[in-house]
Amino acid sequence: MERASSLDYYLVLPGQDERDPTTAVEGIVVEEFTRQHDYSTTGLDSAGWTPTSGWWSSASLSRAIRTDPETLARVVPTSRREAESVYRTLGGEQLPDDAVLRTYFLDHQPIATAPPLRLGPAQPPAGFHERRVYRVLFAKDLRAEQVTSLWAAWRTPVDGTNASAASGRLEKDGDQLTWDLRRVGHTLAWCLDVTVLLSTATADAVGSTLSDLTSVLRQHGLIPVTTERFS
Repeated sequence: MERASSLDYYLVLPGQDERDPTTAVEGIVVEEFTRQHDYSTTGLDSAGWTPTSGWWSSASLSRAIRTDPETLARVVPTSRREAESVYRTLGGEQLPDDAVLRTYFLDHQPIATAPPLRLGPAQPPAGFHERRVYRVLFAKDLRAEQVTSLWAAWRTPVDGTNASAASGRLEKDGDQLTWDLRRVGHTLAWCLDVTVLLSTATADAVGSTLSDLTSVLRQHGLIPVTTERFS
């Protein structure tokens, strides 16, 4: 069984002009977002590893992964299990556990935050005490078959809005969460808008659902950029 990890793993492919037919992967990047108590993003920690340089930390690499097309094309989301296999193949021994990997996070990348904007009605519907809206931004693109896969996995209604590529709905202990995946902008490829209606005293469902949805989209090839709260 694969060990659970709260970190995000990426494989770094060689550049187009550096392709060696015997080398499929150049290195590994490990990342973790820092968040406020409401689960919005405040920063990003990361560390990279290559056989020749070992472990190193660079906030500029995390920025480039999300803003530079050439770097973005070379980075592929992966699982810890696959990262462990690649690590051994490239000459490492046992990939360090999460606690050790965090000690390599030496160059923190702050992400600007602001008080939540108010989008939609201020008051939640009857039966709920709070309404929240989140937007998770992603870099990279999705192929048509990947969108179809998400559409099926989330059981997107056939009569869903045309502005949404895929959507879903979840009820958890009386809380209600709905989400829509949309293509956005010129530099950021996709966003996931999540509306949360809370009826319980805690917001535990918010963090776990945002994490699960982000993980699913990473598995489909997208790279998370930030999570903003709008209400």
